[in-house]
Amino acid sequence: MNIQQYTKEFGYNLKLAYPIILGMLGHTLIGIVDNIMVGKLGATELAAVSLGNSFIFIAISLGIGFSTAITPIVAQSDAAKNTDDIRSAFHHGLFLCTILGISLFGVIVLAKPLMNYMGQPEEVIVLARPYIDWVAFSLIPMVVYQGYKQFADGLSMTKYSMYAIIMANVVHVILNYFLIYGIWIFPKMGIIGAALGTVISRFMMLIFMHVILSKNSKLKAYFQNFSFHDIKKSMLKKIVDLGLPSAMQMFFEVALFTAAIWLSGSLGKTSQAANQIALSLASATFMFAMGLSVAAMIRVSNQKGLSDFKKLVVVAKSIFLLAIILETIFAIFFIAFHQFLPHFFLNMDNTLLALDNEEVIAIAAKLLLVAAIFQISDGIQVVVLGALRGLQDVKIPMYITFAAYWVVGFPISYYLGKFTELKATGIWIGLLAGLTVAAIFLYIRFNYLTKKLIISSENKEEIASSNS
Repeated sequence: MNIQQYTKEFGYNLKLAYPIILGMLGHTLIGIVDNIMVGKLGATELAAVSLGNSFIFIAISLGIGFSTAITPIVAQSDAAKNTDDIRSAFHHGLFLCTILGISLFGVIVLAKPLMNYMGQPEEVIVLARPYIDWVAFSLIPMVVYQGYKQFADGLSMTKYSMYAIIMANVVHVILNYFLIYGIWIFPKMGIIGAALGTVISRFMMLIFMHVILSKNSKLKAYFQNFSFHDIKKSMLKKIVDLGLPSAMQMFFEVALFTAAIWLSGSLGKTSQAANQIALSLASATFMFAMGLSVAAMIRVSNQKGLSDFKKLVVVAKSIFLLAIILETIFAIFFIAFHQFLPHFFLNMDNTLLALDNEEVIAIAAKLLLVAAIFQISDGIQVVVLGALRGLQDVKIPMYITFAAYWVVGFPISYYLGKFTELKATGIWIGLLAGLTVAAIFLYIRFNYLTKKLIISSENKEEIASSNS
């Protein structure tokens, strides 16, 4: 294997991926800002926001997962210079994202009564109800924004969404400050202020994305003459056939991590706190792999559009290798500082919390050792999923991810967490097992499909040359 053929692709891969990585870190930052600002109001308010966001997070995963269908269609059409298909994918994708955003808003509002069966304190539920109503409403601009973002990503214009997220974060922090605490002429609204800050910043993010893309001279043609008469069942079906399995893939993983939070909570508050610390750190490093996953989807789609399948394999494997290198560096960092990192998340000056803090640090340090290995598997599975979406292969990967996370991962997490002395560490060993199985079988699937494409392409060339 000539390693240089892969490493020479690193520069372009990173150029394509870094705006996506920063954008995804920006999405994560919106949640962190809410937690920090609301946390100053009290534990009940923070618990209410956490409970509300657990509903919203699942809905967002479905919205983002579904919208990824737009990118490979646009990227493949872009490589093939088919502007009609790009336009059609964009308009149909935006139409479907609007319907999905409204639907998710309705489902989350109707799902509020489920909180009463989740063993949460009544005062937390009372605060969470109106918070969920407002943040659920923000799903509409959020999912529609995804339609614009995936369209731009498909054209390799990945910086626009980064600019939109940076703007949204600035607006969000300012609005939160004024609306949560009642600064200047604004009323003190508490967690409803945080929810309104999220709604307004997401609408502004959508407006910003529409304006910046529609003003681009290369894209103006795609923003003209939208008509419902142009909506065709064939393109709607194509996007839904790609988007629905992609949404379910993301849902299966998010649901697994949500189940891990629930399992950790059932072991006690120190296990839950330790789980949250390890998950926060692992989520931050995972965003790098997510950015590379989108880069894999774009570049594989481009090569598919050009029918250059040998180059497609080189491009994809260069991204897989880059993800492994990055996640290995993070793994070494986690191992080296596993005893030290949990301190950042705890109030070490409060002597009353000293015993709890000591226990949380001990558990979190063990989890970070598992997380060090698990994020390599997590990184591999997500970039290979990106490459498979680029090939527009989503149904078999959906079954693979379900089996890996829920037939392998969750039962191991449940058994080791609840019935052995491993407890919280056992839960994370289950996550590691699920992610590793997903990574292995998704890679086997990618290898199988690309070999098939290369052989088919070579056979066509042989037939063409013999006929001539």
